[in-house]
Amino acid sequence: MDFLPSNTRFLPLLFVPIFGFFLVPSLAKLQRFEQPLKPDGSLSFLVIGDWGRRGLYNQSEVALQMGVIGEDLNIDFVISTGDNFYDDGLTGVDDPAFYESFTNIYTAPSLQKQWFSVLGNHDYRGNATAQLSPLLTEKDSRWLCLRSFIVNAEIVEFFFVDTSPFVNDYFIDPEHTYDWTGVAPREKYLTNLLKDLDSALGSSCAKWKFVVGHHAIFSVGHHGNTNELINYLVPILKNHNVDVYINGHDHCVQHISSSDGKIQYLTSGGGSKAWRGDIRKWNPDELKLYHDGQGFMSVEMIDTNARFAFYDVLGNVLHQWSISKEGHSAM
Repeated sequence: MDFLPSNTRFLPLLFVPIFGFFLVPSLAKLQRFEQPLKPDGSLSFLVIGDWGRRGLYNQSEVALQMGVIGEDLNIDFVISTGDNFYDDGLTGVDDPAFYESFTNIYTAPSLQKQWFSVLGNHDYRGNATAQLSPLLTEKDSRWLCLRSFIVNAEIVEFFFVDTSPFVNDYFIDPEHTYDWTGVAPREKYLTNLLKDLDSALGSSCAKWKFVVGHHAIFSVGHHGNTNELINYLVPILKNHNVDVYINGHDHCVQHISSSDGKIQYLTSGGGSKAWRGDIRKWNPDELKLYHDGQGFMSVEMIDTNARFAFYDVLGNVLHQWSISKEGHSAM
């Protein structure tokens, strides 16, 4: 299957062993992790992105409210949608920013759960492989970051996708240097990633399928749509009946419902610096929420229903709704 045109200059998946986690075989090449459900068969988690600023730009305030909501929902884990450390990722595994922006900020008891993280474009501006290192997991056992991987939670499977290498602009950016170690040759890397994702989604028996990446596919925010993902990722998501695509990158919280109602596009990138002050025109029937400010998202799931909520920096509910396998409706 040829996913990329031969004349496209895209920069083999590098997987760093993660010790202390239970790995299971996969039909595809993506590493898999098991996440148990609660005894009652439910699952709950938070989603946050674009956060690592040593507590500044309301990062600490968002973390405080995450702790409150996390306790109320008895969350099982946290998803980070990338741009974990600003402005230029980590310098190495001993960079104090890891403690200053992560360990020392997300201190609430409810947040002492597994964090599943992907890399954002700002993470690639530093030592990207440092965030993938098991040495960080030794420093803080919550930390798990890989380029692309799968989390199986029985009723739902999460497919984490490394989206930065898709974006052409990063490979011609004269102002910034990116660490593409493990990504070159780019075309081979992306072709293998798309094939692995297609295979993994196709073999999944989970009732729910969520895909997580850093970049928005569709967004009314500052960065707007990511055309490379529209061209190469969306057809795979649609072909395998993915329910939700979750991302960060735009510093806002946002809910766009696709015109056919089959895929929900959710942005949770309000972990710290926000308030860009711009919004693009969009079909009001599709745009369910756009909040140009800090915030985060929660998800509660059972076998037949998933409930979503967005919160602002003060913990106020901005938007909530639910999806069932029989359809989706506002709460």
